Amino acid sequence: MNDTSGFKAVPPTTLADLLGREQVMDVGIRPLRSSAPRIAGPAFTVRCPPGDNLMFHAAIYRAAPDSVIVAEAGDMDYALAGGNVCAVAQRRGIAGFVIDGVIRDLAEVREMGFPVFARGVIPVPGTKTSVRPLNVPVRCGGVQVHPGDIVVADEEGVVVTPHALQEQVLRDAEAKLAKEAAQSLDAWEAAHRSRIEQLLGEGGFVE
Repeated sequence: MNDTSGFKAVPPTTLADLLGREQVMDVGIRPLRSSAPRIAGPAFTVRCPPGDNLMFHAAIYRAAPDSVIVAEAGDMDYALAGGNVCAVAQRRGIAGFVIDGVIRDLAEVREMGFPVFARGVIPVPGTKTSVRPLNVPVRCGGVQVHPGDIVVADEEGVVVTPHALQEQVLRDAEAKLAKEAAQSLDAWEAAHRSRIEQLLGEGGFVE
C-alpha cells in the first residue's frame, strides 16, 4: 500500500492504543504552534552530528511530497532549520518536520503555518560540513524510526507505525473509530463503570 492518506483521519490516541508505548514519542517532541494540524505521511529520515545541519538541509530537496522529515539531531545547542528551510519544504509539499532537536525563526514558521514538532527553539544555527547518508534508521523521541514508517502527529503527540504493519494497523484503526462513533456516551459509561467496579472488586476495594 503506497497511499498513506487514510492515516490523516486517525488520531495519535487511536494509534497509541493499537501500537503501545514503544511507538509513541516522548512528551518533549511537541508542536511548536498552538492548534497544530494533524500531519501524516511516510518518514524520510535524517541523522545529524552535533552542531551540524547539512544533511537536514539536503533532505528538503530529496524528500518526496507528503512525506514527513524525521530527524535525530546530535544536540540541542544548534538549530537544524529556520524559516527559509521550512518555507522551501512547505513549497515542495513536505507534510512537516518531526525533530529530536531544535529550530529557530519560530515566529516565521508559525506565520507560514508549517507544522514542526521539535524539542524547542534556539537562535544559533548549525554548521554545514558533515556529509552523512540519508534515509537510515534514526531514534527520535525515544522511538526507532525507519524510512517509510508512517508518522502521525498532532497536539496529542507523535506515533510511528512500522511500514510492514501499516495496512493492518490502518484497518484496525478504522474499525476502532467506527465502533467508537457508533457507541453512545450512556453505553460507554455503563460498560466503563461495570469494568471499573469489577477491577475494584478483584483488587479487594472496600467502601
